[in-house]
Amino acid sequence: MQAIRSRDTKPERLIRSLLHAHGLRYRVAARPLADLRRTADVVFRPAKVAVFIDGCYWHGCPEHYVPPKTNQGYWSVKVATNMARDRDTDLRLVDAGWTVLRFWEHESPDLCALQIAATVDKLRPRRP
Repeated sequence: MQAIRSRDTKPERLIRSLLHAHGLRYRVAARPLADLRRTADVVFRPAKVAVFIDGCYWHGCPEHYVPPKTNQGYWSVKVATNMARDRDTDLRLVDAGWTVLRFWEHESPDLCALQIAATVDKLRPRRP
């Protein structure tokens, strides 16, 4: 488990690179809400947008998740708990006025970055 990255995964780095190329600036692995002990992969504070790039195995991707062959009880419960925590995080952020964007690691980084950029541009406060 120590070798499993919780941040700076290849899909995250690709998407962040594309966002930076779009001229967007953001926080990495930051808490959107101070009292919420969960971090988003990319946070745009002024626009109130939290972005999560979820791993297919750890977050139970409907397309690519394959149940483990060994220690099924432990790993299946762990993934189910992660999925429940993801839903809870989404609800808490939406209740606080945030926009939550979730992407799977297998999705196209270009399309993800375009959707993120469009959402941030739409929600970013404009300067007079």
